[in-house]
Amino acid sequence: MAAKKDKGGNNGTQRLDKVLGNLGYGSRTELRKQAKMGLITVNGEIVKDSGAHVDPYQDVIEIAGERVFYRKHIYLMMNKPPGVLSATEDRRDRTVLDLLDEKDAAFEPFPVGRLDKDTVGLLLLTNDGALAHELLSPRKHVPKTYLATVEGEVGQSDVEAFAHGVELDDGYMTLPAKLTVLSRERRNVVISHISLTITEGKFHQVKRMFQAVGKKVVFLKRISMGDLSLDESLPEGKYRELTEAELKLLGASL
Repeated sequence: MAAKKDKGGNNGTQRLDKVLGNLGYGSRTELRKQAKMGLITVNGEIVKDSGAHVDPYQDVIEIAGERVFYRKHIYLMMNKPPGVLSATEDRRDRTVLDLLDEKDAAFEPFPVGRLDKDTVGLLLLTNDGALAHELLSPRKHVPKTYLATVEGEVGQSDVEAFAHGVELDDGYMTLPAKLTVLSRERRNVVISHISLTITEGKFHQVKRMFQAVGKKVVFLKRISMGDLSLDESLPEGKYRELTEAELKLLGASL
């Protein structure tokens, strides 16, 4: 059955041009032209009215012979590179959205939480506001694990201080965090390589926590959020969609 003209838009149906536009197949004007050219079919029948209503989950939609697979939400794992902002727009600097392909950007995803401009690693982008809210909610205490390189000798006293919580420069007392010293090396100064798991997300929190104990973070990488871990085969600046298994892991973190 072909698409129907539906003035009100029955439950489960949407305008054809809206469905295709949301998936990045073109503007409303471009899609109107393609429809008039007979390039769009619904359930095997040519549809020349791009304003017709379709059920994107049930109807078979094709454009220029390509099958359209509809979904409402998109979930992307990015290995954020340095020098890029975790924001949706900025007048001066590139943002993580500038790294997306056009078809993925059409879903209008946004970063879930922020990584500093010079911080790399796991960043989730989605247009699922409910999931983002749950992951970022302070009451959920979703754990986030980082690897860091720190100037100074990180020792047992720091491990114990972080386990109790440290006072930041604004007087805020952090929640308990798990600090693990992975290795140390001596250059001009002692360099410590650490792992840190926190359950909150204050502004520049990891850097400020080490500042509170007299040390400086010189490299920071997030490797996990909840039960979701960074795909280490993903180069910096690249991204991919989450697998079904990874989506379940995210759900299990909440």
